[in-house]
Amino acid sequence: MTLQDEATENLFSYGTLQTEAAQLAIFGRTLKGTPDTLIGYRVIMSATADKDFIKKTGAVHHRNLQFTDLASDTVEGTVLTVTPKELDQADTYEPTDYERISVMLNSGLDAWVYLKRQP
Repeated sequence: MTLQDEATENLFSYGTLQTEAAQLAIFGRTLKGTPDTLIGYRVIMSATADKDFIKKTGAVHHRNLQFTDLASDTVEGTVLTVTPKELDQADTYEPTDYERISVMLNSGLDAWVYLKRQP
C-alpha cells in the first residue's frame, strides 16, 4: 500500500514541522506540502510548560497562534499531507499544553493546526 492508497489528512504548519529535519525525525520521511494562509489568527510567542518539549527543542518559548477573527491577521505556512498514523505522531511531538483544532485555510482546505490550549 502506498501513501496514495491511504486516507490522508491536511496539517497546517507555521513552525518547525515545515522543516525537513523535523519531518525526518518525526515521520521518517519528507512530507509533501503546499503554501497556504490561515486568516483570522496571528503568531505570538508563548512559553510551554512541557519540560520534555523544552529539552527536545532547547527553548521555552515557541511560536503559537492567537485567534483574532480579523481578516487583516494572517499566518503564512504550509499544508502538509499526512496519514492518520503520522497525525498521531505529530500529536506526540507537539507540547502537551498544545491542542489540535480544525481550521479552514485561505485556499478553502480544511486542515488541522496546533496551538496552545487556552486556560
